[in-house]
Amino acid sequence: MALSMYDISVPVFTRGLGQLIHLFDKSLAHAKANGIDTATLVDARLAPDMLTLAGQVQRASDACKLGAARIAGITAPSFPDEEKTWDDLVARIHKTQDFLATVDRALIDGQEERPVTIKTREGEATFTAQRYLLQFALPNFFFHVTTAYDVLRHSGMPIGKLDYLGKF
Repeated sequence: MALSMYDISVPVFTRGLGQLIHLFDKSLAHAKANGIDTATLVDARLAPDMLTLAGQVQRASDACKLGAARIAGITAPSFPDEEKTWDDLVARIHKTQDFLATVDRALIDGQEERPVTIKTREGEATFTAQRYLLQFALPNFFFHVTTAYDVLRHSGMPIGKLDYLGKF
């Protein structure tokens, strides 16, 4: 059985967001048990020139909602980057999952050659939908999910590789 564009996009994004929720749940339990203020985690970053945990979650959300929408030829919802608290970030993840659940498989499958144009710092880049998904949207999404994991781990949260990967 061949994989479809839908199979390698929406369910992959949805699972990745689910693992991000797991990382947040486990980190919150640890923070509460150890008197760690989650505000310090929301604002944590790996390096001064990198985004905070909040920024990583916002970009992961954008990467998958825009990725799915661009491939499907629909408009993604706009989520202003106003999350300031732990609960705000969790709500953002859930809103993104809710949007992904509405994306119709029929709008994605068979659209490998649909042109997708994005704005970049250098101007515009145009891809086929398949190339966009495989070479930009998925790597960008996982970069930000992984960096969110790294920020939490670096901040002392007891999460590991299997928390990131999840159950199979």
